[in-house]
Amino acid sequence: MKPLLKVENLSIRLPAGGDREFAIRNVNYDLMPGEILCVVGESGSGKSMTANAIMGLLPKVITVDKGAVIFDGYDLASLEEHRARTLRGNRISMIFQEPMTALNPLMRVEDQIAEVFLVHTKMTRKQRHDRTLALLEDVGLPDPHKMLRAYPHQLSGGQRQRVMIAMALALEPSILIADEPTTALDVTTQAQILKLIKELQRKHNTAVMFITHDFGVVAEIADRVAVMEKGEMVELGNRDAVLNNPQHDYTKKLIAAVPPLVSPKREIKPLQVPPILSVENLCKTYRTGGSWLSKARIVKAADDVSFELHRGETLGLVGESGSGKSTVSRCVVRLLNSDSGKIRLSGSEIQSLGTKELAPFRKRIQMVFQDPYASLNPRKTIGQIIADGPIAQGMPRKDAFAKAAELLALVELPIAAIDRYPHEFSGGQRQRVGIARALAHDPEVLVADEAISALDVSVQAQILDLIETLKKRLNLAVLFVVHDLRVAAQVCDRVIVMQKGKIVEMGDTRQVFESPAHDYTKSLIASIPGANWRSDTTAVTASGVQEGAA
Repeated sequence: MKPLLKVENLSIRLPAGGDREFAIRNVNYDLMPGEILCVVGESGSGKSMTANAIMGLLPKVITVDKGAVIFDGYDLASLEEHRARTLRGNRISMIFQEPMTALNPLMRVEDQIAEVFLVHTKMTRKQRHDRTLALLEDVGLPDPHKMLRAYPHQLSGGQRQRVMIAMALALEPSILIADEPTTALDVTTQAQILKLIKELQRKHNTAVMFITHDFGVVAEIADRVAVMEKGEMVELGNRDAVLNNPQHDYTKKLIAAVPPLVSPKREIKPLQVPPILSVENLCKTYRTGGSWLSKARIVKAADDVSFELHRGETLGLVGESGSGKSTVSRCVVRLLNSDSGKIRLSGSEIQSLGTKELAPFRKRIQMVFQDPYASLNPRKTIGQIIADGPIAQGMPRKDAFAKAAELLALVELPIAAIDRYPHEFSGGQRQRVGIARALAHDPEVLVADEAISALDVSVQAQILDLIETLKKRLNLAVLFVVHDLRVAAQVCDRVIVMQKGKIVEMGDTRQVFESPAHDYTKSLIASIPGANWRSDTTAVTASGVQEGAA
């Protein structure tokens, strides 16, 4: 069979002053009709750079040094813009990682999809409308007629991703490039998106290049796998060969960093009484809209939620997007005011305290946010970011900066980082800064809200090991909000499963994962991509170190 796309000795040069000379170097692979090729690697490995070269989306300062990308007799790497425009969207389409930034916030869903037909076809207005509606039905969006009139901000993450897929498939392209389309989605939505891509690929015989860092996704959908490291392709082969018998050390390292689904046996320690954090009958309801002509939208984000957290314990909050887990965590640290219920920190009730009364308690419970780049002030140095909290609490400036230096060492960052800015660090390093900032107050409780969801598996493993080490060293209580059940299985002593604002199951992690009692918990575990992978491979320990040969 003749390849649909052929990448030949492709090298892309970076501007002077970068961390390396080439974004990718001497990359070679083929993409066959009807095939799903997964391109895997850490951030900065160059996997997305190849996709951007294929789509003609490279920034002007980045140039193709040598090589070719052959499609339909054309070299896409050197194709004139007007010719590339006829292929882009028509013959080759792309699903971007973050649909909210890829979709126009001022245009309704129908107008955004119909624009593809307006540019590339001579369809009438009614034909565009009918075809757009059919696409929304194909990608499984609920109530497609209503979705036509919706704006992006009115949709969930999974729904926005489905709209992006509908746009990409509008003209039935020969090649679909999916750039990390499921990274920030919960397991059930992720499973739906993966199933959808596979169905559409089979239906239209579309070749799919799927860029990901999640080996669970690779195990679920890949036909072949290409592994990238620092701009070079270090391994290429069919899925089972790469997953079960990796040849390159880098591939082995990535696979070893994937948390196994089996929860490790933990020493059962007697829980300290009383708990450091106690939540009783917590309720939080969101009300939006409402007028003479329409009813208000009412969502119970937290509905009678109760739990306890003890020192030295990691308690996981898991569930789909919209289950209420982040709302609960934000109510606990008083970033949100709950409607009712009680929150006690070391026996002191903090739920009803005003701003002044709450101030002494703020430093005792701290939060690590999901997106470290968005939560760090880009105009301040790392030292200032970490020292600001203690200074606000009355610590002398000199002492606060000395403590910032100690905390950088604690989270394994060089002392030189103290005078640098957030944009000078990788995602994993920024998350370490976020942890250092949270620890600057010597908290008793650390709340981690999806703190690793956007990180590569190897960086995830490092951050998880760091949090575990700090928990033991400082005797912290950790409330860990996460949608990745593999991670929850490894790091949590107990887990709480939430659905539509309610706790549906709570218990020891190993017991919940091995013998889930609630149907919703069973459906979450069944939705994990590659859940059956590793049945014929060696085990991985909780610390991410592979046992035995790869």
